[in-house]
Order: sequence, then C-alpha cells, then structure tokens
Amino acid sequence: MNQQGGILQVDWAAFDPWSIVPVRHRLMPHPLMQMDSLVELGRRLEARGSVRTHSDAVNAGTPFNHAPQMHPNRAGAAATLAGIAEARAWMSLLNVQGDPVYRGLVDEVLDSVAPQLAQRDPGMCYRGGWIFVTSPHTITPFHFDKEHNFILQVSGRKTLYVWGPDDTVAASEQARDLFHASYSRERLRWDESLRARARVFHLEPGMGAYMPSTSPHLVENGDGPSVTASFTYYTDATRRDALLHRAHERVRNWGYEPPPVGRNGLLDAGLLGAFRGAALLRQWRGRLARAPQPRSDRAPYAYAGGQ
Repeated sequence: MNQQGGILQVDWAAFDPWSIVPVRHRLMPHPLMQMDSLVELGRRLEARGSVRTHSDAVNAGTPFNHAPQMHPNRAGAAATLAGIAEARAWMSLLNVQGDPVYRGLVDEVLDSVAPQLAQRDPGMCYRGGWIFVTSPHTITPFHFDKEHNFILQVSGRKTLYVWGPDDTVAASEQARDLFHASYSRERLRWDESLRARARVFHLEPGMGAYMPSTSPHLVENGDGPSVTASFTYYTDATRRDALLHRAHERVRNWGYEPPPVGRNGLLDAGLLGAFRGAALLRQWRGRLARAPQPRSDRAPYAYAGGQ
C-alpha cells in the first residue's frame, strides 16, 4: 500500500475509480467505533428515523428496499446494538455524517485519501457514512448504491461479494437506468449463479474494499457479531454518470432504446447538454417563483434524511 500514514490506506498505483480494489485501514481502536459509542449513536439516530434494521431471516435474494418490512427486527436500536451477539438482527446506522460527533469521523477517513482521489477522480462531494452492526450469520441482500464506497471491516468477519459497475449480467443497463432515475432496485434480480462472477473478499478487522458507484454487492456475516463502516461520496464522474442514466431512462420511456451509457459519445453529449439545460431552467423558474429548491448533489455532505 502506498498510503501508509492515514487512517485509510490505498495502493494508489493500482487504483482506478471505476474498478474494485482491496484497501486497508486503522479504524479498529477509534473511540467512535467502540460499542458503547455506537449504542449512544444508535439512540440519537433512532430518534430521527435514521436506523435501518431487519432480522436474520433475510437471504441474498430478499428485495433490499423491502427487507425491513418483510423481516422486521422489533427491538430498539440501543437494545439491538448492546446485545448484537444474540439479537439475530442486522442494523445500519444511516447517514452518520448528520450527527455532529460522527461527521468528524467521516471527514477524518475521507480527508486521508481526498488529495490522491482529487488527482484521479475530482469533485468529491456528498460525503456520507454508514455503520453496520450485525449478528452472526446475517446477510445484507444483493443490491447496489449510487455512491463510490470504501467499506471497512472493524470487528468480526464477513464475506463480501461484489460485481463491477460494468457487469451487465449482474445488473442490466436498464436496472442502473431505473435506479438512477428513481432509486428503484426493482430491475435488479439475484441469481445464485452470479457468485461465480463475483470478486470475493473475506474481510477481517483492518481489511476493506473500494467499490465504484452501482457495483452490485452482497455481504454475508461470519460466525460472530460484526461492525463494518462504509464511507461514501460522489464525484464529477459519478454525477455525470447518474445524469446520463436518468436521461437514458427518460428516453426509453419515450419509446427509444438507447445504447448503454458511454457507448455513443455524441448521444451522451447531447443528452447531457439537454438535461443540464432543462435543470438550469427549472432552477431559474423556481427562484423566480420563490419555490423551495431541490437538494443539490453537489452539497458537501449527503442529505441526512435520504437513502
């Protein structure tokens, strides 16, 4: 690893922002990653609805968006976290950057790699943090996310299966288009045969991985409880990619099947210009009408009430 001084270590010689790579980190002794701190964070986040949880009945193919409703964990955040070894539950502390204490942790981790990332993938914004505290043998169902993601194992062991952002067998172009247009993962389908295509990481404390935007992934917990943290962000490239997928979904709804994003440069350039122009026009009209402005994906931190 070339980056040895910071809390997050990346082999920058091998790093490509649109490729999956292993990373290392030094989060394990951090006071904010100890269970007593996480229990208190869980109390604060639960009070504002920023906790996601389900039972250990979830499997790889459970629809990610609906897992908490299909297989609820009815215990509160503090009780679940304090007794996670026996809770038979999966819990995610969402958007921890919205907590005044944990925003500092998000900055500490991402600042340790921001200068190197700026040279390869400029425009870091919409920073976020997510902490997963899980009972033995619980599963994070197959899904994908919009952000670039450093996933770091703090305690316990997990197996991470991840597929590339260009793997259209694991996730079709249409699935990515719809997801960027509406956050729907309805076109994403799990099949056991996909395991043979995955990049597999057997994560232990101090280990982790970098996953680009819309890299499908599945996580299976080991024999003991686990704490894992993800630190996420957008860049100029992810914002451009997301806009193109949204544009392609709109074009598809008009009855035309576009080629995959990046396949036709002229079409993509035209769509970018048209959709950016339309967005600017909407903003201008909204300001004239003094209407509330939409949340910007250029914001420094992710909206703490969002996904």
